[in-house]
Parts: sequence; C-alpha cells; structure tokens
Amino acid sequence: MKSIKYVVILITITILAWTQWTVVELTPFQKSWAIYKTQFIDAGRVIDTGNQNISHSEGQGYALLFAVFADDKDQFKNIWQWTQQTLQRDDQLFSWQYTPSKQQTCDDTCITDTNNATDGDILIAWALLEANKKWGISAYLNQAIAILETIKTKLIKDKFGYQLILPGEVGFERPDGSIQINLSYWVFPAFKLFSEVTNDPIWNEVYQSGIALMKFARFSDWQLPSDWVIISDDQVTLSGALSSDYGYNACRIPIYLMLAKDKNRSLLEPFIAFWSQQTVPATVNLENGDVAEYSYNSGMQAIAKSTQSIINEQPEALPEVDDKTDYYSASLILLSQLALLKSDLMQ
Repeated sequence: MKSIKYVVILITITILAWTQWTVVELTPFQKSWAIYKTQFIDAGRVIDTGNQNISHSEGQGYALLFAVFADDKDQFKNIWQWTQQTLQRDDQLFSWQYTPSKQQTCDDTCITDTNNATDGDILIAWALLEANKKWGISAYLNQAIAILETIKTKLIKDKFGYQLILPGEVGFERPDGSIQINLSYWVFPAFKLFSEVTNDPIWNEVYQSGIALMKFARFSDWQLPSDWVIISDDQVTLSGALSSDYGYNACRIPIYLMLAKDKNRSLLEPFIAFWSQQTVPATVNLENGDVAEYSYNSGMQAIAKSTQSIINEQPEALPEVDDKTDYYSASLILLSQLALLKSDLMQ
C-alpha cells in the first residue's frame, strides 16, 4: 500500500515539475498580439475596425511585422498569403485599399483603390526581411528584394537636395514640380535593415533625408511636423497640403526613431514638450493652432510613454490592448511595446 502511495506522489511531483518548467510567461507584446490577432485578423485579412472594416496595405504590413516578433510563423504565413493574393500588383507593390462587400464575398471589385501606399509597401518588405532572418525562408528574402526594387524605381525621387518618398505612385507630384510628402512614411528601422541587406546606399540616403526634413519641416510654436507637407525647391509649406494637422500620421515618427534606436533629442524635444501638457489633444492644426476637442488615444499615449521610457532608460507602463481597443490604437500600442522590447526595457 505504501509503495502505491509513493508511486502516486512521484507521478504527481513529476507532472508538477514538468508543468513548472514548460509554462512560459508571455511578454506584454505577446499578450497584446494574442488579442490583436483575435480582434482584427480574419483568415489573413487585417480589419480596420475604425474605418468601416476595410483592409489596407499598412495594416497588413503591421500585422506581418508583429507576427514575426511574436514568433507566430503560421499567422505570418496566413497574413502574407492573403496580402499577396489579394493586394499585390504585377509590379510587386500593393493596392492600398480593400473594401468588403455587404455579402462578405469579394472579387476584384473589392479593391477600391489600386494606387499603392508606400508606407504599406515599406512595412511589408521590412516584415518579409525580418521573417527571413528569423525563420530562414529564402522566398521571403526574394519577395522583399523585388518590392524594394520597385520602391526604389517608382517611389524614391532625388529632388530639392533630398531623396524623397512619394506617398503613392499617383497623385503626389504636383503640376508646379513640388511634391507632397508624409514624414511618417519614413519608417527608419526598415531603412536600416534595407541598407544592411542590399548594401545599396540609397536606403541610408533616404534615412538621412528624413532626418534632415524633420529638422526643417517644423511648424507653429510647437515646432512639430505636419501629417502632410509640400516641398519645393525653395520652401516647405503647409499651404495646399492634404492636412496641416500634427495628428494621426505624424504621431508615429517618434516610435519609428525609437525602433531604429535613434535617440536624437533635438528631433524628439518638440514631441516631448507637446506630450507634457496637462491634457494632450489628439491633433493640433499647425497653421491656426486649433486643437481637437478630444484627447490623444491610447495608441498615441503608448508612443509617448514608450519614447520617454527609452530616452530616460526608465520603463513606464503602457496602455494595454483589450477587446475595446480600436485597430489603429492597438497597432500603435504594439509598435510601442515592440520598441521597448528591442531596447531591452521590456522582457
């Protein structure tokens, strides 16, 4: 009888020990990713819940990137398959917008804008290169290189002393020769990796042009960049731009710098000053000073906290992704968590 009890005890201890050693605590980033893919991804399609449930190349790029760093190989494969089959054009770039039908069945008519969005193309190429590094799948490397070649050929313009990024192939080169740009399309960590993989000097030139433009394209007493700006041979102006707000686009610039491990305080000080207000508005018009009547969202808050954590080398708790978080806020939170993860401030 005693021997039987002893065997049972040994088995119980063995099971407990095995459980203790095999249960791995998820990082905050992995926990957020688990919620994110449940909330926003359906059979590889990333759903923008704050924008009539459309899908776009930017969202597919973010999800691919998050899947790599969460080591979620199967989800990455599903997202890439949908992106490639549904959005990729013959020139290797991606149609930027997909709108589902009311019946949730789609043919080519669901591609509601075939123009590309260059930040989406950049994010997708970055994610593919990271996937090749992590999992050693050469097809991802080859696919990324093909995308980069088209970006370089069609979307990088050597003008006005800069290597400028066209936000899309169509619609941003103006009749007077000026170009409308969006500084949040300078995805700085991606350019560092593109340069490392290809050894092509163009990507460092694009990176440095973005830094130079950030020093130059500052507006209002806040000295912040606008979401959109028009650049010509003799000026950078907000007049005629799609938006003169600092808001939902430009808010991403600091976290891209952090992901690139570029702690240039002179670039970051205007953002830090803006965040130091007692109530931080979501947007501010840099021409007339008007501010949004609502505060910045949880994703923007996460960018502020993550950036200041990295600069001060003192981690702060970030907003969390939950079932009430909208797609864009959740994406910004995951970007912010990823920056902390890459800086070794978050385990």
